Amino acid sequence: MRPIFGRGLLAIQAACKNFSGPLWDNVPRLMHAVRRAYPQIMGIPDYEHYVAHMALNHPGDPVLSRREFYIQSINRKYSRSGPRCC
Repeated sequence: MRPIFGRGLLAIQAACKNFSGPLWDNVPRLMHAVRRAYPQIMGIPDYEHYVAHMALNHPGDPVLSRREFYIQSINRKYSRSGPRCC
């Protein structure tokens, strides 16, 4: 079964799983995970993550410019047919 919020929630869960020691020692790691997850949960595209993914997994493929990336993201988000919440 796929998580409701996708990769963002998985990042928070992974950060929480590795906690050890007092809670306050782990707050910075949790906040980092929340900051990374929030845009994914809200559907905001992350260009830096895309560039890192392309460099790691598709080194020979061309990388879209920031403008092209956001245009493609907006088109993908709003070109779907059928019901959506917003």
